Amino acid sequence: MQQKGLAGLLFLVPVAAQAADIDGARLSLFWALPFAAILLSIALFPMFAEAFWHRHFGKIVAAITLGFLLPFASWFGLPATAGLLAHALLVEYLPFLILLLTLYTLSGGILLSGRLHATPWLNTRILALGALLAPVMGTTGAAMLLIRPLLRANKGRHHKVHVVVFFIFLVGNIGGGLTPLGDPPLFLGFLNGVSFNWTFIHMLAPVLLSEALLLATFFLLDRHYFRKERHLPAAQAADEPLRLSGHVNLVLLMVAIGAVLLSGVWKPRLALSLLGVSLPLQDLARDVTLLVLTGLSLWLTPRWVRGSNEFNWHPIAEVAKLFVGIFITIAPVIAMLRAGASGPLDGLSRVVTHASGQPVDPAYFWITGLLSSFLDNAPTYLVFFNMAAGDAHRLMGELSSTLRAISMGAVFMGAMTYIGNAPNFMIKSIASHHRVRMPGFFGYLAWSGLFLLPLFVLLTLVFF
Repeated sequence: MQQKGLAGLLFLVPVAAQAADIDGARLSLFWALPFAAILLSIALFPMFAEAFWHRHFGKIVAAITLGFLLPFASWFGLPATAGLLAHALLVEYLPFLILLLTLYTLSGGILLSGRLHATPWLNTRILALGALLAPVMGTTGAAMLLIRPLLRANKGRHHKVHVVVFFIFLVGNIGGGLTPLGDPPLFLGFLNGVSFNWTFIHMLAPVLLSEALLLATFFLLDRHYFRKERHLPAAQAADEPLRLSGHVNLVLLMVAIGAVLLSGVWKPRLALSLLGVSLPLQDLARDVTLLVLTGLSLWLTPRWVRGSNEFNWHPIAEVAKLFVGIFITIAPVIAMLRAGASGPLDGLSRVVTHASGQPVDPAYFWITGLLSSFLDNAPTYLVFFNMAAGDAHRLMGELSSTLRAISMGAVFMGAMTYIGNAPNFMIKSIASHHRVRMPGFFGYLAWSGLFLLPLFVLLTLVFF
């Protein structure tokens, strides 16, 4: 039944199908070029025109996005374009951004002050703590909480680049693999129907194995470099125990976790229809709760706490600007993948699919991972999630090993480069500000290739 006026835009109805999808079989690879252009811009501009990129990245992404929308509207019509925008922004982008904003704001209101003097054992414990916090606070939250205390502890050491590199491996990436809160790709899976319990149960073994091996490797490596130090800070003067400030944010964080969990189990089967898109009531309740918690954090946290954390909005603003373009331009790519053999990306589908039609799990792990390394792991996860089936119930059932391969590839190999996951660049930037001479793009790639690629080969043999 056709609705008119405001009632046609906004009303509470029983959950129904979303607006009609794009027919991927009718699309050519031309429509994937804007998505590729944004991801390549993220990869290449910081390497070859860093200052220009940091000043104008928002304009670049906006230009590419408009360069997609205007021809798309001309070719397919305004109703189809409006439907694409509504689904991309309301169903995927805004929930994704709201969760990141909340975790970033709450973690920025928690201050660990004090001073410790770094030893291999202390550094290893801090990395282990970060890996434990990442599934709860998100990789961004855990990294922002611990990177500054870690850098202060290692201030007097000459050899400390490896400390930051392994921090990126463990806290910025692999540690977040246990829950949808931990890493953006897994939250996108949660938004698409993957349960909280499935993620924890099926990712527990690979995450724990990876963390144990990397922590052991780090301890041996840090002990080696520690013994090479010519002198350490004067007599290792008495440590100042770490003190925690901003306790209210811990309470708010627990409420945020509860809101996300509740949205996964509470199914009232009511939805808000907005611009032709069905928004389930439980998801709206979660997002509103998260925004309220963000506001409470800003109101209740003393200013000096955020000031001591050097808190600012630039990192989350950068994510917001980049991902709005990514979520819009990825829509036709997902449609092509859903078209399967009848779509223009059937060649890629054949690489990850047996002749019998069954998925090749090692191929999903490595291809998802390698693309996550050089593009961004959140949209890459979404692409292969849809290529495998696009149906969370089927992926959690008969294709459970395939979903684990996609999840592991996106989360773990996001650590391979600075551009693989949002926290990587943030950690590098903070470390550089503290005068740690961080390696460039290819220097970091050498570190990750040396220590992570053997781990990924082992994971392939163990789990696939």
